[in-house]
Amino acid sequence: MSEISRRQLLAGVAGAAILPSTGAFAATTPASVLPSRADVLAVARKVNDQWIGANGNPGDNLWARASYFSGNMALYRSTGEARYLTYTQQWAEQNNYAINGGVSTRLADNHTAGQVYYDLNDIAPAADKVAAINESIRQMVHSTSQPSKVDDWWWVDALHMAMPVFVRVARQTGDDAVLQKMFALYTHTKHTRVLYDYTNELWWRDEGAKAARSPSGKLVFWSRGNGWAIAAHAKILALNPDLGTRWPEFRYNIQGLARSLAKSQRADGLFNVNLVDPAHFGGPETSGTAYFAYGLAYGIRTGIIDRATYLPVVARAWNGLVATSVHADGFLGYVQGVGYAPESSQPVTTNSTADFGVGGFLLAATEVAKLTA
Repeated sequence: MSEISRRQLLAGVAGAAILPSTGAFAATTPASVLPSRADVLAVARKVNDQWIGANGNPGDNLWARASYFSGNMALYRSTGEARYLTYTQQWAEQNNYAINGGVSTRLADNHTAGQVYYDLNDIAPAADKVAAINESIRQMVHSTSQPSKVDDWWWVDALHMAMPVFVRVARQTGDDAVLQKMFALYTHTKHTRVLYDYTNELWWRDEGAKAARSPSGKLVFWSRGNGWAIAAHAKILALNPDLGTRWPEFRYNIQGLARSLAKSQRADGLFNVNLVDPAHFGGPETSGTAYFAYGLAYGIRTGIIDRATYLPVVARAWNGLVATSVHADGFLGYVQGVGYAPESSQPVTTNSTADFGVGGFLLAATEVAKLTA
């Protein structure tokens, strides 16, 4: 019996179906070493194929499903698998390339779909694909009634949902005011609301989280909230590596998160829902881990963080996800459902899954694969 299997039995999850090794690699290589690119993408395809097979209707245009399609499109770009592109096109078309809440919405969650609409527009440009998201951002940036309003992103998730869209719209329209608005919104979230804690180098989910304490009296830094944050920074830098005078700040945030995440990683490679208290609903959690693997892998590939220091962290996270979270049929478990804190959507079990968790896993796979041979 492997060490991972023994830990699972001790944890009471002996019934979990674990994806078998795709070759001798997984059985003989340390957890801190990455498998081959082919093995990484093979697991990603298995997970994605299971999700698509179980979800014939691609779903709505809300943030959770849009986050899945962001990962699905990343996997399409890595594999060229036409079925993944077709599935995304079906989703976008049945939602009419629209934005939930209409073009007047300022809610970051509603803007998430715009990331995927732009992915499709990159492949086959058409004005109607990005018309709604462009107009929504235009109204937010050039509002005549609220020209100075910058307090919309009051929770950390908003960074992932909206920042990549702002970069996309700025690039496509050539309107520098869009980037300036993004910087102002980000500054309000990070510095005015003080959602980033420089001491712990982690993000609070929102202002209310600062006063929260775990049952043992420790601080509460929510895993997936920090996953959203590192993914947001990686996505905007990938879209536009030169963000002028703000570029060092975004690089620094990935570096700071990397330092903290390296300290809080579990022995099995995954992360707990509370990054600073393993006893607070302790147990593996997939979505935070996946977004961490994605952001850290991007940081390594682009030289933002040191490869020798952080590649073992990414390898343990990826190998842990495959060993612990992926079932034999590709079902992805241990995903904490919709929430805002460690206690949300509990218990998190081997049978807990969600669209945004699958999307994070696919993003992680495509970025991890770029680090492999």
